[in-house]
Amino acid sequence: MEITETQYQRIAPYLPIQRGNVRVSNRHVLNAILYVAEHGCKWRGLPQSFGNWHTIYTRMNRWSKNGVLDRVFEHLQREQIVRLKLEVLSMDSTSVKVHPDGTGALKKTVTKPLANPAAAGPPRFIWLPRILARR
Repeated sequence: MEITETQYQRIAPYLPIQRGNVRVSNRHVLNAILYVAEHGCKWRGLPQSFGNWHTIYTRMNRWSKNGVLDRVFEHLQREQIVRLKLEVLSMDSTSVKVHPDGTGALKKTVTKPLANPAAAGPPRFIWLPRILARR
């Protein structure tokens, strides 16, 4: 799922104007966003051909907060450039319980001494007091 230059020209008016010294074009960022959406990978898993993942993530985050992504995806669908089917899945702790081992928490490895040492079993050493003869 990659947008060509002719497809990009049809939706370019809905993207912000690039100003200053910008290394990554809006079309390139949009293609990277579509790549992450299609493959479901993490931002850090974005291929190097798209450039620095943090740059793309920062611009996508800014576009999302400003409503640019909503406009762009609406026009991508309206122009039938990209067909998206949005599926939402929501899970929380009230519907799905996870075993403590599945949460990634560190396991307890140190045993605490019992309050009653006799219950802990036999002692690990024997104390034998000796009386030394005096001269």
